Amino acid sequence: MRAMVVDRTSPQNLRIAEVDDPVPGPHEVLARIAAASLNPGEIAHAQGSRTIGLRPAPDGTVLGADAAGTVVRAASDGSGPEAGTSVVTMGSSGGWAELRAVSTSMLGAVPAGADLGAVSTVPVAGLSALRGLRRIGELLGRRVLVTGASGGVGRYAVQLASLAGAEVVALSGNRDRHGASLRALGATDVVSRVEDVKGLVDGVLDQVGGRHLVEAFDKLSPHGTLVSVGHAAGEDETFPFGLMFGDDGRHDRSVVTFFLGAHSDFQDDLGWLARQVAAGRLDAGIVWREDWTQVDDAVAAMAERRLGGKAVIEICP
Repeated sequence: MRAMVVDRTSPQNLRIAEVDDPVPGPHEVLARIAAASLNPGEIAHAQGSRTIGLRPAPDGTVLGADAAGTVVRAASDGSGPEAGTSVVTMGSSGGWAELRAVSTSMLGAVPAGADLGAVSTVPVAGLSALRGLRRIGELLGRRVLVTGASGGVGRYAVQLASLAGAEVVALSGNRDRHGASLRALGATDVVSRVEDVKGLVDGVLDQVGGRHLVEAFDKLSPHGTLVSVGHAAGEDETFPFGLMFGDDGRHDRSVVTFFLGAHSDFQDDLGWLARQVAAGRLDAGIVWREDWTQVDDAVAAMAERRLGGKAVIEICP
């Protein structure tokens, strides 16, 4: 089969090459991939960036967490969907290829006829937003701040929190560019700095880290929770003396860390998210979508932070 592999001699460290077909285990299906979405972390991994806390990926590695396609061989242990079922799949690697072997706990069934390119954006971004928001707790009637709101996770978080009945404040570094689209997704207010958030919030979904996390913590109401999902700033979090005293009545505030890779039971959530995208209740936010032979253009745009949404590659047979 063909796959997009890490190659340090290529312009963007990626090229399409022939590799061995994956061999599924008893609890895995074999899926033919139609589309995959790109995530900044895996692009940084391919390019050898150490800012995400990973060693550079070796040449020949097939990366790709997010991919959607069709089951061509059902799991031999009888779990999961039958052959012919459209699925969205999640994994630590292997998504940028024509074929993928994936555990039945790491995929979700997709409605027939759904746009697999749009659905491929769901795994990392949609699951991070969904499960991160759950850590905050009940959202109906509460006020939630989403930092990094114009990115893939942020856009899904704004929509999901709004659908759950929350008043959503979206923070984007480029409010002029993204303000209108974030309001269309359900944000009540859009700010470019944490200090511009009026009043307190009951929860924070933070993808930036650094000083943004510290400033956002200071916006929490009593019993509020900040969920740390991402660390785009690449900065230390330094809490000044007195910020956690709670003597101003804002006690029992908490900061919790979140790591999607610590979970593996995604079947129900992936299926639910795929259905929402297929039905048009969630906007995938695709801003770049091309044949995978054009991936260098997307990688360059992502490196320069020019996209402001999801990039999808079509895996052509």
